[in-house]
Amino acid sequence: MKNVLLVLHMFIASGLVGLILLQRSEGGALGMGGGGGGSFMSGRAAGNLLTRGTTFLAAAFFATSIALTIIAGVTARESSVTERVDVDDVAAATAPVEPVDPAVPVDE
Repeated sequence: MKNVLLVLHMFIASGLVGLILLQRSEGGALGMGGGGGGSFMSGRAAGNLLTRGTTFLAAAFFATSIALTIIAGVTARESSVTERVDVDDVAAATAPVEPVDPAVPVDE
């Protein structure tokens, strides 16, 4: 369930970014405001459609964000990562290997 919700969240986020980029600028901070002319989607009806779509996707984005947070909180463990690591296992795994007797006999 968490993975399905995460994939849905990613699709909603990318759709929201795309829909925001389609909208016409209203003037702007850098002086690159949206000019008149032949834009792809212009007019009042297109503006209403983009605004409603953005509102819907933003609400869906917030809903999936909250749902993912709740799922993460329910499935989270109470202990920290350092408390879950067994020190004896780590020490045994990193212990130096004892030297092996040579396969060829050494003449003395």
